Amino acid sequence: MSLTRTTCPYCGVGCGVLAGADGTIKGDPDHPANFGRLCSKGAALGETIDLDGRLLHPKIGGQATDWDTALDLVARKFSEAIAEYGPDSVAFYASGQLLTEDYYVANKLMKGFIGSANIDTNSRLCMASSVAGHKRAFGTDTVPGTFEDLEKADLIVLVGSNLAWCHPVLYQRIAAAKEARPNMRVVNVDPRRTATTDLADTHLQVAPDGDIALFNGLLAHLADVGALDQDFVANHVNGLEETVQAAKASLATASGLTSLELAEFYALWAGTQKVVTVYSQGVNQSRCGTDKVNAILNCHLATGRIGTPGCGPFSVTGQPNAMGGREVGGLANMLANHLELGDPAHRDAVQGFWQSPTICTQPGLKAVDLFDACAKGRIKALWVMSTNPAVSLPDADGVAAAISKVPFVVTSDIMEKTDTNNLAHVLLPATGWGEKDGTVTNSERRISRQRAFLPAPGAARPDWKIVSDVATRMGFAAAFAYQKPAEIFAEYVALDAATSQFPRDLDLSIFADKDYVELIPTQWPANNRRFFADGQFFHPDGKARMIPVAAPALTQTRFSLNTGRNRDQWHTMTRSGKSARLGAHLAEPYVEIHPDDAAAIGAKPGDLIAVESLYGLTILRALITPRAAPGQFFAPMHWTRQRSSSGLVNCVTAPVTDPVSGQPALKSGPVTAQVHRPKWFGFLACAAAPAPQTTYAAVARTQTGWQVEMAGDRRPSDWEAEVRALSGVAEGTASLHTDLATGTVRLAFTEGGLISALFFASPSPVVVSRSAVIGMIGTDIAASAALAGRPPADMPDAGATVCACFNVGRNTLLGAISQGAGSLAALGAVTYAGTNCGSCKPELRSLLAEAKLPMAAE
Repeated sequence: MSLTRTTCPYCGVGCGVLAGADGTIKGDPDHPANFGRLCSKGAALGETIDLDGRLLHPKIGGQATDWDTALDLVARKFSEAIAEYGPDSVAFYASGQLLTEDYYVANKLMKGFIGSANIDTNSRLCMASSVAGHKRAFGTDTVPGTFEDLEKADLIVLVGSNLAWCHPVLYQRIAAAKEARPNMRVVNVDPRRTATTDLADTHLQVAPDGDIALFNGLLAHLADVGALDQDFVANHVNGLEETVQAAKASLATASGLTSLELAEFYALWAGTQKVVTVYSQGVNQSRCGTDKVNAILNCHLATGRIGTPGCGPFSVTGQPNAMGGREVGGLANMLANHLELGDPAHRDAVQGFWQSPTICTQPGLKAVDLFDACAKGRIKALWVMSTNPAVSLPDADGVAAAISKVPFVVTSDIMEKTDTNNLAHVLLPATGWGEKDGTVTNSERRISRQRAFLPAPGAARPDWKIVSDVATRMGFAAAFAYQKPAEIFAEYVALDAATSQFPRDLDLSIFADKDYVELIPTQWPANNRRFFADGQFFHPDGKARMIPVAAPALTQTRFSLNTGRNRDQWHTMTRSGKSARLGAHLAEPYVEIHPDDAAAIGAKPGDLIAVESLYGLTILRALITPRAAPGQFFAPMHWTRQRSSSGLVNCVTAPVTDPVSGQPALKSGPVTAQVHRPKWFGFLACAAAPAPQTTYAAVARTQTGWQVEMAGDRRPSDWEAEVRALSGVAEGTASLHTDLATGTVRLAFTEGGLISALFFASPSPVVVSRSAVIGMIGTDIAASAALAGRPPADMPDAGATVCACFNVGRNTLLGAISQGAGSLAALGAVTYAGTNCGSCKPELRSLLAEAKLPMAAE
């Protein structure tokens, strides 16, 4: 089987992948982002390329149709809305999952031919504050860092960035560098302890939105101890004096840290020349995210710690092509190729190059505002591309209601049933990863190719082709007559050359003579060229600007909710949710709660917690842990209405945004919490796709079919009928065991001599060996033995999955430790756990420490 050199579709690291049509996945040892490393999600890509659940044909009103009929309808509805209500009555909502060529064509159609800037993207949710902060400081949206800087730095400060789970390959690069250079220091700035904290020498448990106070305090300290680079500032930076004055006016207590913690951090930063500050969602997703970014940039500019190896601020992006979207103007306040939408000369240049009949003249609606406009009836036609806003945006129930009010909604997607697709009038089948060709740009500005190694399934088409076909039907055929993505990329590069008279960072000249088919990962403006090494920035005077920012007062709420991501899942799980081993680590929506808070609300491990805000309510499994700070909850955002009956986290997040960037504040919002006390708890493993209708349910794939964690507010009168409905088992022999004394119910279904479903219910959270129960599905084990809920003698219980890369369970690891595997290296040698992406290493260390506790007590 030949392998195709392509790029991973998950985070902004942009790892190189060698992929085969048979599902073979290997890390590309020649790709400079990962050098062969892959995380658990990347390693499992081969398990996600099946066609189960795929949208394979266009649909109108839920009925299959042909492409011509669907495209004619889309073009007509958009044209009619524009003719009657004007160009701002229509909108596109795109995605960092799109390739650069897709993004370019959609941006061109909306801004140059429809004449509106109403095209925004889910990248608004992850890095818009970085864009705004960069532009204020540098004059353009420039990410100056490279991944090599992480290995050359003497101090890495990770701010609101859980690399171990969200960018595991970068985490491993830092871990390897730290092992090679033990004097390297890592500081983790985060309100909660995360897997990344395990790597850090110091954890600064900053208060929510305490980052500005922390970095303002650092700037003030640098000024007080004479650690500023006066020559660099005098020649290359404006705004020092007023910014330092503003920093000194900030209250240090607003950081939530002690004076000793601050003093030690400030001394370390001041005394280390090679400092890289890595930040991501914890900084960006805030009501003051742009100011947080500038507070960080101010410290690097004031000390000249930018533009040299091992130095600088570094925004790491969450999506595979968030950077490519930024490059081609995929945000509502940007123009293509890093040109300024508000500059008439820039607009004229782009319109002239495109030969378009019009050009947008003002910024469009940013994500949250766009869906607010939908709710108010201002948007008459909406096109959602490759994303699921009815789940991922704050006030998700309100967003779903807003979409349902739009007269005409079209989505282009790879999956048929998503929360957003269920609200659409027209569904257009798009090609997915492995089926489409194009380019993506990773967090260090490196453009890599995604290449097809699978045929397009059914009638699916690339997104650029779908958009071009609609544009043609709207009367713009000549400008969208692309035959292949290489032509679009060439136009994108040519636009950059045609507008080179405007000073900006984007310089694609290195690609002018490249062979698109054979394109190797290449960094713009040129490989190994470092931005700001000459001290020249992109404001008209060539200088950077320090921006005075004020630290917000700490808010006083009983509980606040911080949202984020799981180690082994991706966004709304349409891709990663297909992999059984990725779902085995944390298989249901949960909320991390500090033990003191759990005690205050009367919660025990395994209880269900009702978390509520002014916007909605979600029910989540309690994960009681000291990793959470008192008063601060954490919940991942992956579960959808398709996967969980009540675990949608963003239905409780508020649509509060940063006033500069428009990015939602998804990291801290007031909530209340109480224990949800159902009549019964249940666990179901089954071979067929389940259909749970209970108050609480969370569905996940398994190696033998499916599992469902569930709970109900009424006790069924007929358990067999109830479980048949839940599990989809219409036939088969039922074996039922009830215990009136304990209130437990155990039920097995056997079909053709094989176990097809096992169900366990109890008045309290169900205690059975889940991995063993899942492993019995499809076997000929006797129903009576299966109902014991524990593994038979010849079927060892691996326990809950710890290492998803190699599917290694907790019990397997504890067994290896008891046999003498007393280190990470020894565990890896025996079980392979921790030897791939390494994201499980913090949990492995905890198991090693746990195993040694009894020995220490003797």
